[in-house]
Amino acid sequence: MSAPTFSIVITTHNRLALLQRAIASALVQTVPSEIIVADNASTDGTQAYVESLGEQVVYRRNSTNENHAGAVNAGVEVAQGDWVKLVDDDDYLAPNCVEVMQAAIALRPEAAICSCQAAQVDAEETELSRTPVTGPGKIFYIPQSDIHYGMLLEVVPFGTPIQVAFRRSAFLQSGGWDRSMTSCDDIDSWIRIAQHGDALFINECLAYRTVWPGGTDQKIALQRRLNTNILIKERIYERISEQHRPKLPTLASIRQYLHLHWMLVALKQKQISAAIALAFPAVFSPTAWQLLQQAIDFRKQKTSPPIPKKVLTP
Repeated sequence: MSAPTFSIVITTHNRLALLQRAIASALVQTVPSEIIVADNASTDGTQAYVESLGEQVVYRRNSTNENHAGAVNAGVEVAQGDWVKLVDDDDYLAPNCVEVMQAAIALRPEAAICSCQAAQVDAEETELSRTPVTGPGKIFYIPQSDIHYGMLLEVVPFGTPIQVAFRRSAFLQSGGWDRSMTSCDDIDSWIRIAQHGDALFINECLAYRTVWPGGTDQKIALQRRLNTNILIKERIYERISEQHRPKLPTLASIRQYLHLHWMLVALKQKQISAAIALAFPAVFSPTAWQLLQQAIDFRKQKTSPPIPKKVLTP
């Protein structure tokens, strides 16, 4: 079976200097890939720069700023590759990113989505941290029927767009990104793409994500972030396969556990009044506390995951 072809879709809006870095990282990939810039109506010279690159880059411009989801959808729409690697304009790829992902997919052609480790860097490209190893071996996979149960219990962390690639056909079948969402639109998409195949994970840093002080997520009110978190869990819950349903906690318990999680976030941020508002009545639920502790243990890999993670490359 031939290796899958890749399209690298770079989304952008008025960040030309950063975009140039992202494009450069795509151009130096160790295997050839189609490169697409999906531009949300930039006015800073982005169009002229990208067009100056000639046939090296495909330029897709939205006539208005259609937000991140709109740019992603536009870029994937014109992509010709079997798989799509997303890149936000302020992020960039390791030179071997596509090559390693391509080889991993060849080991498990049934996959619909693939995730790697990423380094978190500051504006000067100094590494601040790295996303953790998420399972055994160098490359492992999770069967499709286990993915959503694992997502519910916090043991399937696909991560941000710079970590993820997906089969284009699965993206299109899933309906693309939901433009009505202003946060977690990426996770919402992973949930739906994962209905169409297995999930691959690569325990190798293949990408770089820029972390900005006072980033967008940090500016969103905690109650709103909780509400979005609950919505995401509800969408996961309804997609869990029948084999896992007998052991599912109730949705009410999941909602209460999320209240406790965001209560702890509020306390960490010293938002005492917000923490109190988020805590009740969940603070009185033993099941919610058990789910919170279980999620913490799973994230820290103190407890064996409740789903199989099957090694492809030790």
